[in-house]
Amino acid sequence: MKKAKNRRITKGERFLYSSIAIMLFLVMFIQIYSAASLGNLKMNIEKLNYQVSSQEKKNESLNMKISELTAYDNIKGVVSEMGLSYNYENIIIIDK
Repeated sequence: MKKAKNRRITKGERFLYSSIAIMLFLVMFIQIYSAASLGNLKMNIEKLNYQVSSQEKKNESLNMKISELTAYDNIKGVVSEMGLSYNYENIIIIDK
């Protein structure tokens, strides 16, 4: 008959198993943390996109108001109300 060997876990194996368990825990933690950070970043990007589109709408509205206020008929009406004469040669147009 063969003697049954008493199989025990050595210190090296115990260290190896515990190291693997710690590494797996760290990998899972890093993966969850990275996913949460990525979600937060995407949410911030969407907020910024909304703010940019909102500001673009405001700018477009203001440009339309400027166009309305600088229209020839509007200027001629304001000049007439003030009792002045409209002289086209004295108007200077400034471009950006």
